[in-house]
Amino acid sequence: MLADKGVEICRVSSFYQTEPVDFRDQPWFLNCAVEANTELMPLRLLDTIKSIERALGRRPSASKGPRLIDIDILLYENVVLRSSVLTIPHERLENRRFVLIPLRELAASLRHPVTQRTVLEMLGATDDSSRVVKFKSEASGQC
Repeated sequence: MLADKGVEICRVSSFYQTEPVDFRDQPWFLNCAVEANTELMPLRLLDTIKSIERALGRRPSASKGPRLIDIDILLYENVVLRSSVLTIPHERLENRRFVLIPLRELAASLRHPVTQRTVLEMLGATDDSSRVVKFKSEASGQC
């Protein structure tokens, strides 16, 4: 589905079961991080991601509430972008263990383009204490 839209998946982290952070009265989530190559510019990539989410069954829902699929753009090379629909780097990247732990698998020494802190440094500095547990799949243990 992504390749047809100009996005090549390079690497995928393990899946992680993660407890809800903001709206806690909902099931745990499955999260992973993906490294991809694309010629799409950030806003076009966002449009592509949203169309994929809709194709996979995502419907409008309460912010931070239960959802079938949620794909975020965390980083895009060293781009810093602030618009009404997209912020890169993701505005909560530094404070979310459920983002940083899978990202650490792919790019522990990657630097935040604004703060210049590595993924490892951000993970060590976050106040987020939410539980993030590697998902054990009977099939492969990978995304």
